[in-house]
Amino acid sequence: MTPFHLLGFRFAIAFIALSILRFIGIININLKAKNLKKLFLLALFQPGIYFICETTGMLYTTSSEAGMMIALIPVAVTILAALILNERPTFIQSIFVALSVGGVFFIIFNRGASPIEGNYLGLLLLGGAVIAAGFYNIISRQLSLEFKPVEITYVMMGFGAFLFNTIALSQNNFDLSSYFNLLTNRVVLITVLYLGLFSSVVAFFMMNYTLSKITAAESAVFANLTTVVSIAAGVVFRNEPFFKFQVVGAVLIIIGVWGTNYFGRPVVEEGEKIYEKV
Repeated sequence: MTPFHLLGFRFAIAFIALSILRFIGIININLKAKNLKKLFLLALFQPGIYFICETTGMLYTTSSEAGMMIALIPVAVTILAALILNERPTFIQSIFVALSVGGVFFIIFNRGASPIEGNYLGLLLLGGAVIAAGFYNIISRQLSLEFKPVEITYVMMGFGAFLFNTIALSQNNFDLSSYFNLLTNRVVLITVLYLGLFSSVVAFFMMNYTLSKITAAESAVFANLTTVVSIAAGVVFRNEPFFKFQVVGAVLIIIGVWGTNYFGRPVVEEGEKIYEKV
């Protein structure tokens, strides 16, 4: 499958699943008289720009390298949160964010002594995904005061389904027969169902919900665990090489994620707004 074909199926399944839940009354979506322009801006960054950059970048890198780059998201989020949301991390949180990022760079720097070869076009594209993810975290945090997490997720899935299927169909000369024939392949069907239902609906809902409860930096640092998961998945499912330095880096990342959230400033909800305890 082409990258956009896969993304088109993934987000279409996600949007259809949420629409069914909305139709039978399990979830409630109310977008009237709300800031839809900003919500669509969020959807442009995530899934739009993010997945265009990430999926294309994956064509030129290993899943391990992709995990390393995506783990830089907390850096972008921490900087943007401080500038835009005035959510400045405490000193000790900054240390643990740096420790987590240090684990990522430890893996990257030691890569030169291993058979893992970098492709700079892929890394550049993944860098674009990092920036897009940073803005997504910030905007989702802002919109959490006006929209429910499921409403943000619903619009994101609908936007992704429209955007990626439009691109994929144009690449396929709008041949609907061959376009949908791939769904008869068992492996393809299982893959897109997993990506659509779990990696899209469930994961993005949990991300949007988390961003409504804790600061953007505390939420984003969990992205560093992507490195750990990606390394493990690359080894198990794609027979990619595994090295001792990756274990050291993974330990640093996990400690950094724990410390950033353990020493975070507690927050409480009051009405529809979130305040820091003073």
